[in-house]
Amino acid sequence: MNPITLFLAFVLLLAGLATGEFVSVWLAPLFFVAAVLVFLSVRVANVWEKYVVLRVGKLQGVRGPGFFMIIPVIDNVVAVIDERIQTTSFNAEQALTKDTVPVNVDAIIFWHIHNAEKAALAITDYRQAIDRVAQTSLREMIGSSMLAALLSDRRAADAQLRDEIGAKTAEWGVTVGSVEIRDVAIPVALQDAMSRQAQAEREKQARVILGSAEAEIAAKFVEAAKVYESQPGALQLRAMNIIYETTKERGATILMPTSMVDSLNPPLALAIAGRDLPGAEVKPLIKTAA
Repeated sequence: MNPITLFLAFVLLLAGLATGEFVSVWLAPLFFVAAVLVFLSVRVANVWEKYVVLRVGKLQGVRGPGFFMIIPVIDNVVAVIDERIQTTSFNAEQALTKDTVPVNVDAIIFWHIHNAEKAALAITDYRQAIDRVAQTSLREMIGSSMLAALLSDRRAADAQLRDEIGAKTAEWGVTVGSVEIRDVAIPVALQDAMSRQAQAEREKQARVILGSAEAEIAAKFVEAAKVYESQPGALQLRAMNIIYETTKERGATILMPTSMVDSLNPPLALAIAGRDLPGAEVKPLIKTAA
């Protein structure tokens, strides 16, 4: 019973007592009868509520929100429907996927009533029916899905469940807003096997990437070798740079004989030595095609 109805009935009851005490005892019963009628007939529905009223067994109407009245005894409020968004959690234990893997799936459904008349008259208990339909649809979806798809593409599974459940509950005046799968639990042994498989796939991918990198490095080395072959001075400079890079971080000065540097590129060293000798004839190191 809502507070407004109780307040009105209480005021009339007090008025009847005051009238019987100070005015006339014959008028007091009128206030008592009015208090009882108000208590039985006055209703106030909240903004999210709908009252389904039957008159002599037939549908009189759906009332609310706000203030309304019914005829005592003749009218009967058979259901008070809450039109706010409701949530129902459901699950499927040990359901087999299409590839015969047992899984435990927990999900939640968001729904609301868009037709209070159907929700009150078309089905006995719409809440229990939603729960049963959701469980059945979830098991059907699991049975038609592969485990990999169920784990990787939950949005598609959510959309499929929403459409299937919504199609079944629409005739009861219930609209399904969304369905969300919260957890997909698989056996521990299968988790270990999948973990090893994923590790093997990552190792395979790493080896493929490493092989590709080695091939690219080898190609660059071949290209560099061709450059050094055609330009001996470049190899000499590269050798000196390597020596500098290996010694600069130690903070010390290292003296190296020139013969050590020349040994890194013997053809260029012989060519330089030949130029330094007086009267020496220097032969070209690279033959050009005629």
